[in-house]
Amino acid sequence: MDQELEKRFATQGQKLDAIYRSVEQMRSYFLWTLIITVAVIALPLIGLVFVLPQFLDQYSGLL
Repeated sequence: MDQELEKRFATQGQKLDAIYRSVEQMRSYFLWTLIITVAVIALPLIGLVFVLPQFLDQYSGLL
């Protein structure tokens, strides 16, 4: 019985290690997804705030 318990604990430890590696990999994926989302969506919107008034000023000046 004692050997069987040790065997179960060993297999559970291996499974926990595998779960930990998987969770850390997913955390890394989520981090890079957030960084790419900010770079692709948020930065152009912030740039648009500065460019749009200048464009509208020049466009209205031509009319």
